[in-house]
Amino acid sequence: MAQIAAQKTEATKQVVAVQPTPEVKDDYRLPPRNYEAEQALLGALLHNNGSFEKVSEFLIPDHFADPVHGRIYGAIGRLIERGQVADPITLKDHFNQDGELEEVGGWEYLVKLLESVISIVNVQDYGKLIHDLYLRRELITFGEEVILEAHEHNLEASANNLIEKSEQHLFDLATTGQLDRGFQPFSQALTDAIETAQIAYNSDSTVVGTTTGLKDLDSWLGGLHPSDLLILAGRPSMGKTALATNIAFNAAKAMLEKSSNGAKVAFFSLEMSAEQLATRLLSQEAEVTSDKIRRGEIRKDDFPKFVKVSRTLSSLPLFIDDTPALTVSALRTRARRLLRKEGLGLIVVDYLQLLNPPIGNGRRQDGRVQEISEITRCLKALAKELHVPILALSQLSRAVEQRDDKRPQLADLRESGSIEQDADVVMFIYREEYYESRKKPKEGTEKHLEWQQNMERIYNQADVIIAKQRHGPIGTIKLFNDSRFTKFSDLVTQNHLPTTK
Repeated sequence: MAQIAAQKTEATKQVVAVQPTPEVKDDYRLPPRNYEAEQALLGALLHNNGSFEKVSEFLIPDHFADPVHGRIYGAIGRLIERGQVADPITLKDHFNQDGELEEVGGWEYLVKLLESVISIVNVQDYGKLIHDLYLRRELITFGEEVILEAHEHNLEASANNLIEKSEQHLFDLATTGQLDRGFQPFSQALTDAIETAQIAYNSDSTVVGTTTGLKDLDSWLGGLHPSDLLILAGRPSMGKTALATNIAFNAAKAMLEKSSNGAKVAFFSLEMSAEQLATRLLSQEAEVTSDKIRRGEIRKDDFPKFVKVSRTLSSLPLFIDDTPALTVSALRTRARRLLRKEGLGLIVVDYLQLLNPPIGNGRRQDGRVQEISEITRCLKALAKELHVPILALSQLSRAVEQRDDKRPQLADLRESGSIEQDADVVMFIYREEYYESRKKPKEGTEKHLEWQQNMERIYNQADVIIAKQRHGPIGTIKLFNDSRFTKFSDLVTQNHLPTTK
């Protein structure tokens, strides 16, 4: 028995001996990199410094997988920017002082890079490959960070905040290293300007951009032009949201009617819900006051109006996002997504002060003025990027209420910062009727008679004051404001009435 047991033990040892050593699973992958491409690029740059301008616009030292290669690239760039020659000889003293090349063979490594050059034609291709691999490494790191943050239970950072932060990071990655438009010959810019003038000349109206649906306003602005940031400001109860809603509706309706001046509209409503905005538009078009709609005080003959109006409203290319406390990063992401999926011609933001700055921009400690400045800069950049006009509403400071003349001025822009600077157009809405109605004197007096006459003169009138227009005149436009239906339209005065024989 002992002999049999010994034989079994020996057999077991032999089986164990012949079993292959378990291989380590390749769960860990090396980050994507190509040292040969980096060496080829550096060698080409040392051979011909003129090639540096082909990659310097989108490639920086941090993009290299090998930190030593990044330091060599940075040193080459610094010498070239100083107007000096960058080669192994000029770089020798620089690297001998700090010994950065010791780990790869010292100064002789630069000579090897230069001697290994085959061609300088592919410099830009090498640069793009290095940049692409850098983005892939960043995506891997970013993905790991998102997983870690998602596992953490942070009461101050919700899942939605994490999503917005991730979208912001992905957007930054997508835009980093992008080649700018760079210089273009003046002849090309002149040709584009003439083509724009030709389009305006062939147009049936003076509106070149997106229509506001208000003839006098379109006449002064020429419509809402692509890449422009327009600010519409006013004190509470002046009708900012009502006017912006009217403009959005008119632009979307013109698009529905196949007008060349119409647009698909994105309305970011940070103050009112989508349902409230829809109620306003329903009230405006059906001519039934919105408070009656909310209270259910609707007559039987109003329902046919609702049915007729709803057919038009349901087809409007108008998209409403009523997310509260939206960050400007999330706004940008959603606008870009809408442009890609549906198309986009106008963005309305109601209103500026309710937007939050980009997540992680580190400016919150600098105060609200700096935050608003950051927001306006982002909106202006977004208008240029998407090539659409952005109409942003803004509050005015209470300084207006301290003056006898309540007409707003540029200095009244609340937390102005760079609002006036970044905006292409700044408009104020002012209703004298609002202030005059609160000065009602005792009835039966001469002052009361004068007050009545003045109220009749300004009844249902609103002034849109164009205080700044980068490419046009400034002045005041009078509009008709039907406060019952929160509707703005052109004011018909004696000068606008048709002549009679």
